[in-house]
Amino acid sequence: MLFSRGSKQLLDRRLVSFVDATSFEAEQYRRLRQQIERLCATRGLRTLAVTSAVASDGKTLTAINLAGALAQGHGARILLIDADLRRPTVAKELGLETPETSGLMAVVQPGGGRLNEHVVRMDECNLWVLPCGGSRADTYELLTSPRLIEVLAEARRHFDYVVIDTPPIVPVPDGALLSRAVDGYLVVVSANSTPRKLLGEALSLLEPSSVIGLVYNRDNHPLFGYYRSRYRHYFRSYVNSLDHKSEMALPNS
Repeated sequence: MLFSRGSKQLLDRRLVSFVDATSFEAEQYRRLRQQIERLCATRGLRTLAVTSAVASDGKTLTAINLAGALAQGHGARILLIDADLRRPTVAKELGLETPETSGLMAVVQPGGGRLNEHVVRMDECNLWVLPCGGSRADTYELLTSPRLIEVLAEARRHFDYVVIDTPPIVPVPDGALLSRAVDGYLVVVSANSTPRKLLGEALSLLEPSSVIGLVYNRDNHPLFGYYRSRYRHYFRSYVNSLDHKSEMALPNS
């Protein structure tokens, strides 16, 4: 089990990339990681925003799990940024205790210092986190400021991938304001929950070329036919085999 630096709180069991890295669910984030790495090789994609049409579609958990999966790469340096300025939750999900004088909102202010003064590294992991550092309603000026572009450019220089958790697209324009600073968007869709009309509206608010793809969340009936029986059994057998091979280390164990 992985604990976040500065906290004794056990991570949420839904953060499978950290607490259950050999599970079926964690494997789906590694599949997503594989696609991101392919796009990096072919299109230079390294900075991506994770968003959704509406709230409660699971975008934050998706962003954290994807960042965790990317951090499993050998020698990788991954930065996770909480840019949901109205309802920041990344630090809370990871059990990080950060002062409001630190984080994204602090570093983009005049005299806010350098990026490395505000990031927190997760224990036993190649993952760094830039928390939001409080919430605010007047987000337009911050998200369109030249200083934010500078911070993200600095992040690109020091990290292999930058994953940004952004607000849902339909209720507020914040996420779309980052389009000039990111390489693309992943749009999280909650299966059997996100209204098709609102998903269509969210996609219309983004440049079509900026949408990397859709991530389906909470799908109880995925395309894998063996999900409930044989595929689950495969993962249990895989974990049992690792228990008897001490030379094989579990990711983030």
